[in-house]
Amino acid sequence: MNIIPTKIPDVLIIEPKIFADDRGFFFESFNQKVFEEKTGFNLTFVQDNHSKSCKNVLRGLHYQIEHPQGKLVRVTQGKVLDIAVDIRKSSPTFKQWVAIELDAENKQQLWIPPGFAHGFLVLSETTEFLYKTTDYYFPQGDRCIRWNDPDLNINWNLKEEPILSAKDQAGKLLKDADLFS
Repeated sequence: MNIIPTKIPDVLIIEPKIFADDRGFFFESFNQKVFEEKTGFNLTFVQDNHSKSCKNVLRGLHYQIEHPQGKLVRVTQGKVLDIAVDIRKSSPTFKQWVAIELDAENKQQLWIPPGFAHGFLVLSETTEFLYKTTDYYFPQGDRCIRWNDPDLNINWNLKEEPILSAKDQAGKLLKDADLFS
């Protein structure tokens, strides 16, 4: 496992060691001991989520204000532009965001700590997206910031209007959202 820092030090790209030959490939998608050794984070993942989306679906920017979740995300089929936004008011990287393309071919993962909003845009015809979370889904704490918030100015590299859920269409502007201290 290789750890690649991003411009926000708390957000990390996790690159697995892949063993490939003419039969296919093998890699450990997660190993608690190695993850702790490489990142210094002693975490417990309590829930795995799996979604499938079609091209141009944009999900996000989601977070839980109560029972905040750290997320280890990856793509098993397809390709996405994955976004993590620091929404911790006391952070030196508050309002900054990281964008990375995750796909089934590069097998990279992204560690998004609690205190961040998360979203992704599907770039392939379909995508299957998996994420491990450090806390359980807590509907009462579920929040959404608008994907196109002008204060964040995220470059999604859109060619057309994204496909959004009702929840994502109703997301709040960052200035009106519940944020972390």
